[in-house]
Amino acid sequence: MAISLDKLVGFHHKALTIRTERMEVIAGNLANANTPGYKAKDIDFQKAMASARTEQSQSLSRTHEKHFAGRTQPGFEADYRVPDQPDTGDGNTVDAQTERNAFLDNGMRYQAGLQFLNGKIKGMKKALSGGQGQ
Repeated sequence: MAISLDKLVGFHHKALTIRTERMEVIAGNLANANTPGYKAKDIDFQKAMASARTEQSQSLSRTHEKHFAGRTQPGFEADYRVPDQPDTGDGNTVDAQTERNAFLDNGMRYQAGLQFLNGKIKGMKKALSGGQGQ
């Protein structure tokens, strides 16, 4: 029986990829907190995961039997965040406290995902080695 790593860790890999992209977007917001006219962005994790699941089920068509089967790569769209506070006059919609909280929350979820993925890989290694030496 073949072992499918994609079935074992595919979901968690996609989740970590989305969390990484979201960290970059939030860091960009924090870096531009004092830039006049900058509009805060964010990635909706639930929507991105749904998109990744949908795109995972769609495979690319092969034009020749010797071609490798391919898959589409999910794209994560960053949408503008709706500001919680009224405009400060310079057109910047970044709320530093909201961004810090989102960054910390996303970071903790990223770490939890890494720990879960690490546990799955350790379990697979243990199963492959027959439970010896670990």
